[in-house]
Amino acid sequence: MVNVSLVYSIQDFVLLGLKEMEQLRYLYSVVALLIYFCSIFLSTLIVHVVWTEQSLHEPMYIFICGLVGNGMVGSSALLPKLAIDLFSGWTTISLSVCLTQAFFIQSYAVIEMVTFTIMAYDRFLAVGFPLRYHSLMTNRMALQSLAIIWSVILLSEVVVVLLVVRLTICGNGINNVYCETTSLTRLACGSTVINDIFGTSWTLLIYVGSLMIVIYCYIRTFLVCLKISMEASQKAIHTLVTHIITFSTFIAASLFVVFKYRINGGTLSTVTHVIISVGGLLVSVTINPLIYGIRTEALRMKMIHTLGQVIHQETLGKSK
Repeated sequence: MVNVSLVYSIQDFVLLGLKEMEQLRYLYSVVALLIYFCSIFLSTLIVHVVWTEQSLHEPMYIFICGLVGNGMVGSSALLPKLAIDLFSGWTTISLSVCLTQAFFIQSYAVIEMVTFTIMAYDRFLAVGFPLRYHSLMTNRMALQSLAIIWSVILLSEVVVVLLVVRLTICGNGINNVYCETTSLTRLACGSTVINDIFGTSWTLLIYVGSLMIVIYCYIRTFLVCLKISMEASQKAIHTLVTHIITFSTFIAASLFVVFKYRINGGTLSTVTHVIISVGGLLVSVTINPLIYGIRTEALRMKMIHTLGQVIHQETLGKSK
């Protein structure tokens, strides 16, 4: 039996996944930083272009900004610390930092899912009700939707973290390279029924509910595309395919992460945990700005124009 006085003294945890990356830790550190800076650069460029270009002040681009902005939060919660830990050889994390990291990473995942859902609904309105679209979905409504999504989800994740804080922790080995509340719950002594019920219910509500709405909106949008003109249909399908690519990539990766503990996840090796967890997050934060920057023509042209202006100004500055 674990001594209760020792249980309360556990304030530092060992990230076992970092030990698995020990042999190539310098390489992994450099790769993590490269991915981070590239994703931040592309995401910042997208936000800047949408913010400054009047022609892009539309709900679709506002939602894209919300998506890539959330990606910046998710990548910032993981990659800089991961790179520093690998480079320095640190494998421990304090309880406060662990809970903070878990809060931001989990908030990122849920916000991403719900943002994809509202984007699917937005595209359904744009294609299905083109004449009424600008009254059904205004820029103000898009901003309000994002504000509500962020507020509700951040508050719910505060509850998740507080439920973990009340637990008595017995172990200190986290089978990953970053913290999750589920990993901490697995280390708890005594009953974790409340945590399990709330976590499972919240996860099912968000993922199953969002998935059903997204599938419904995609099917309805495709059916509408079959009835409209060829030119309008091609444009709508092009935009829809962009959403499907990014959404399907995210949902495939995140479902593994979400349910890895709940579906006999305790038997997974540390290496498997690392690949699933890090890979799932990295795929989403890197592919979203890349796909939207390339496939969204109006956004791509404005980004190229903005970069051209920056390069031209730099050239003129050096010539002087």
